[in-house]
Amino acid sequence: MTSPKEGDVARQGGETCSFRTDSLAASAEARRRDAEAANLVSPEEMPFERGPDGLIKHLIHERMNTREHCVEAYMQFLPPGGRSGRHRHMWEEVLFVAEGRGYDLHWDLKFDCVDAFEYRWEEEPKRNEWQRGDFIYVPPFTIHQHFNADPAAEARLIVISNRIVKAMGFDWLDQLETAPGF
Repeated sequence: MTSPKEGDVARQGGETCSFRTDSLAASAEARRRDAEAANLVSPEEMPFERGPDGLIKHLIHERMNTREHCVEAYMQFLPPGGRSGRHRHMWEEVLFVAEGRGYDLHWDLKFDCVDAFEYRWEEEPKRNEWQRGDFIYVPPFTIHQHFNADPAAEARLIVISNRIVKAMGFDWLDQLETAPGF
């Protein structure tokens, strides 16, 4: 019995597709949309959202018509003495404290992959105090929540994350507790 030649094996099957052709067309369409998209977003074009994390104002988001494709950013408003929702997501996040003072609680992820993926979080959160001008880093999949420590003034955080991680299939966002009023 003779084994099949490599060329014969390579040409087995009858399925056809247009994956590459479709990708070329999608790429051309994306470039056309980019040419028409905004490079500047005015404050009036930045939508507010009241949701599970409280009140936020989107500065840049994939659903806004801009040329930005890698970053999402929003302002988070924490009312006097208020707090955000508690959540976790697979992408890292950086925050700049534009106004106010408060603290974050972070439950760091403990991850193991010996025989299977195992996720667990610290029992007790780490508390990180912050004030105007501070920079906060939230590692991937860390459970976190923001608190305004000032009972008389609003706090405002600028939150920036990398949307590329989501596009890679890690669009995991879990809301574990909602902000008051939602």
